Amino acid sequence: MNPLLSQTPQCVSEQGTWCYEVYQITHNEWLAASAGWLVAKPLKITLVLVVAIFIRWLVRKLIDRLTTLPRNNGNRKLPALLRPLRERAPSLLGPSLTERRAQRAKTIGSVLKSVTSFVVLGLAFIQVLGELGINLGPIIASAGIVGVALGFGAQNLVKDFLSGMFMMLEDQYGVGDVIDTGEASGVVESVGLRITTLRDIKGTVWYVRNGEVLRVGNSSQGFAVAVVDVPLSYTAEVDRAVEVLTEAATAAVAEEPLSSNVLEPPQALGVESVTPEGITIRLTAKVRPGKQWTVQRALRAAVLAKLEEAGFEPPIGRLLGPAGTGAQ
Repeated sequence: MNPLLSQTPQCVSEQGTWCYEVYQITHNEWLAASAGWLVAKPLKITLVLVVAIFIRWLVRKLIDRLTTLPRNNGNRKLPALLRPLRERAPSLLGPSLTERRAQRAKTIGSVLKSVTSFVVLGLAFIQVLGELGINLGPIIASAGIVGVALGFGAQNLVKDFLSGMFMMLEDQYGVGDVIDTGEASGVVESVGLRITTLRDIKGTVWYVRNGEVLRVGNSSQGFAVAVVDVPLSYTAEVDRAVEVLTEAATAAVAEEPLSSNVLEPPQALGVESVTPEGITIRLTAKVRPGKQWTVQRALRAAVLAKLEEAGFEPPIGRLLGPAGTGAQ
């Protein structure tokens, strides 16, 4: 009989070790010598995985609580995650404001959940490999090379995601805003990390990649200005026309529905331009964001009616056809 096979492992006499405990239970020398691999390491790996899964679950639950809108808050409260962040959403959005906040919080929350899963499970994976005695140096180096390769291959995707994340954090625009991205303009229907969806005035839906947006004009933040250009003939008395415009606009904004949308009294700025057809007088009014088009239409109708009552005539060129013989 080979004496090496019958040699009792030295660890069986070391109290407090897994080898000693297994030998006391089984009296099997091979099992005692392999206790580290058969008992200790599986228990450590299981413990690492259980702790990682619990931490991931706990953090995700916390993120859900931070990104959930308080119930029955009447649009007055933000999700806890958004309170430290700046919000530019106008209160006049009404029901769209709740959707805007919920979508913004949900998107940011999904990013935080993905980061949490990547970090927690990644650290757990490294811990498991360490317990198995695997050299982590080559694996980490290979992962770094693969990450660089993927980064170069998916530059546009990474660019879209980063741009979308910053748009969310800075609240550059959101659901219900009227924006102009250069190539497309319209009302924002949804904002994601990669794509922003717009619907223009004709009903066409535009899908804009966030990474391609170099500038954004937002007509729904802070305040807007309603601009009304009124054409008059050369024979019109400018000072009298400005007086009539101011009186008509002031009377119009004093009544509903304009009174709730206009922030400051209208101002007639005087002659804006001179063309071969006549002169143009500009009228402006500071209004709530997104309401400038409604106010412009109402003011235009009101001032044109007053100017006609006061005896002012439109430019001659607008009444005549191309050859000056009358409009067809």
